[in-house]
Amino acid sequence: MAHIKRRKHSASRYPLFKPAAAATLLAMASHGVMAEDAMLPEVNVSSSAYKVDSAASSKYTAPLVDTPKTVTVIPEEIIRETNASSLKEALRTTPGITFAMGEGGAPEGDNPVIRGFNAQSSTFIDGLRDPSSQSRNMFAVEQIDVTKGADSAFSGGGAVGGSINLTTKNAKLGNFGEASFGLGTDSYLRGTVDLNRQLNDTSAVRLNLLKEKGDVPGRNSVDYDHLGANVSAAFGLGTPTRVNAGLYHYETDDMPDYGIPYSNPIAKYSTVAVGAGGSTATTPPTVAPTLNPAASANGNGGPLNVNRNNFYGLTGRDFRKTNVDSGTLKIEHDLDEKWTFRNATRYTKSLNDYVASNPGDSNASIVTGTTLPRSAKTRHSLTNAWVNDTQLSGEFLTGSVKHNVTLGVELTHTETDSRGYTVTGTSNASITNPNPNDPWTGTITRATSGAKTTTNTSGIYAFDTLTLNKQWLLNLGLRYDTFRTFGDNYTTNGAAAAADLVSNSSFTSYQTGIVYKPLDNGSIYLNYATAANPSGATMSDGSDNLATTNKDLEPEKVKNIELGTKWNLLNNKLTLTGAIFNLTKTNAKVNLDANTVSTVGEQKTKGIDLGFAGSLTDKWQVFGGYTYLDSILAKTGPSYWSVNSTATTWTYNANGETQGKQFPNTPKHSFSLWSTYKVMPDLTLGGGAYYVSKVYGNTANTKWVPEYWRFDAMATYQVDKKLSLRLNIQNLFDKTYYDRAYTTHMVSVAPARQVTLTANYKF
Repeated sequence: MAHIKRRKHSASRYPLFKPAAAATLLAMASHGVMAEDAMLPEVNVSSSAYKVDSAASSKYTAPLVDTPKTVTVIPEEIIRETNASSLKEALRTTPGITFAMGEGGAPEGDNPVIRGFNAQSSTFIDGLRDPSSQSRNMFAVEQIDVTKGADSAFSGGGAVGGSINLTTKNAKLGNFGEASFGLGTDSYLRGTVDLNRQLNDTSAVRLNLLKEKGDVPGRNSVDYDHLGANVSAAFGLGTPTRVNAGLYHYETDDMPDYGIPYSNPIAKYSTVAVGAGGSTATTPPTVAPTLNPAASANGNGGPLNVNRNNFYGLTGRDFRKTNVDSGTLKIEHDLDEKWTFRNATRYTKSLNDYVASNPGDSNASIVTGTTLPRSAKTRHSLTNAWVNDTQLSGEFLTGSVKHNVTLGVELTHTETDSRGYTVTGTSNASITNPNPNDPWTGTITRATSGAKTTTNTSGIYAFDTLTLNKQWLLNLGLRYDTFRTFGDNYTTNGAAAAADLVSNSSFTSYQTGIVYKPLDNGSIYLNYATAANPSGATMSDGSDNLATTNKDLEPEKVKNIELGTKWNLLNNKLTLTGAIFNLTKTNAKVNLDANTVSTVGEQKTKGIDLGFAGSLTDKWQVFGGYTYLDSILAKTGPSYWSVNSTATTWTYNANGETQGKQFPNTPKHSFSLWSTYKVMPDLTLGGGAYYVSKVYGNTANTKWVPEYWRFDAMATYQVDKKLSLRLNIQNLFDKTYYDRAYTTHMVSVAPARQVTLTANYKF
């Protein structure tokens, strides 16, 4: 029997056979023949729910085993079994990813860090950039692709350490439905519905619903309430022209939790009064900085030694509400058997709205007194964004060399209106026994000054996997971007607004990878890739915003070299991957003085990335990996003096002392393992083990959170063909640990042990 030729469409993009092609296959099979050019989509033949053979994005022009990059795919089965409801919980299963902590200017929300670099602006949904500060839920997600390493060729500006792409649950042919309802400790309630209905031979609709609420385990008075809906309608399924339209809504109403303070709030160096040390209001002191004697009362820089339940917020004042609405239209048309045209457009409107209590705000009373001030951090940012991506994918031959290509153009328009709150009234909390219900008689009003930031980007890209012969492949990628952002400052009371800001830049990113296949089921590769990070990449809604000090700077430049290997083993049931890499940002932004930023810094990360996913036996599945990250701030710029806003004191910024230090939010070692074993036909037992080594919150490495191990447990029982029960115990041993470190004030306390029971009913 002749070999069936594989088509360019992967199972993740085209999960169903086209009816015409299926009929052709059956007719040919009935006559005992199989054609070389049978019109069939590629089918994922992996026999493990944990193992995925292809990334979701059509920018990847080869299967993962032949893709010369570190790409981890978290499948829906892992998200379900671990009972992961948020993006942070889902990404716990992939080592080497941490989450930074937001506050006011750098907002609270999903803030992932990959290989030491922030990826907030490099998060995508169905291949389209998903802007703004959000907290994403997994109720409508069926797959997460994590790409590590410089990724601007694939993702555009800002993808320094990598990118994240979430694939939503879209309508497909067939009738199926599932309802899940969970109960648990700490008032846990979670219900979801996933309903798909086929309308006719080529059309279908799908509806996903979510309602969840509860208290955060181990955190006094911290609760949450979430509601979500996702609807998808598909037309022309199985035909040359396919259209998918989707609407998404997600809203949250949470009590924001800024954790507990660090144990060293007092500055290392003494301040100098204006007029002393040869200083004026504009001339810095000429004397050397002196150590602050009060700093001797500092702790060791770790989390303050208080009860894990301590919550320093105010229930009568604090709130955090988010709201995301989006609409997506995707069109695909097969021009012929080898070429496909795609166009996708999405409009997103998102709101991040909060007043949160910062516990102490580096106040000296943490080490000298019994109370600390509840400093209010606020945000009200509304983002409207349009994204359009047009692609042409196909294959052709040049002599004996086969090309699998994707060409595309991406256009985005984002406008963020950020104007927070003015909060009056003071409130102090007991350090050892805070009361979240303390009285507060202040007011909350919208601030009189704000900024509208408009960002327009355009990118043109091309990717090509060249199959030179059976053993050698060449993977190429090239992208050119233009990035323009404009900050329009305004006031609502007639006062003079700050000067407007404008930044224009353009940059080219590329990646080149050569793949050697000693066997069909494995590869060894060498990859070189670049990335660029323009000023204002987070579009006024993140940690890298436009400012007077960086608006004229050229984009930061990054290069990454990676040597790795990938193998599909045990009859394609198990994937093993390994890579060593060296990533360098050569012109990082650093402060030369209080008013000048320059791209003369250098940051380096080198390390090892190991991964595994799939089945060891028919009953035993595993998923996880290990990452070693050796990060160093190679060039950090000089130390300098800066005057405060009232021109009364000068403060010494020991910038130069951070040279040689470790990146913030970048653990040297991280490990994750999720494993399940089917002990009986209807009973599956499983669990997870996660390790993260010491993480620093600041570049001086004086604020940190300790290493931790966390263990989870799971049991699933199949009652009958339709009903199953799943028991999850998260943080099995009730470990007190801290999962996020902020630059200055506080650390995030991870949830305590929680037990949940979920019933899943299929219909």
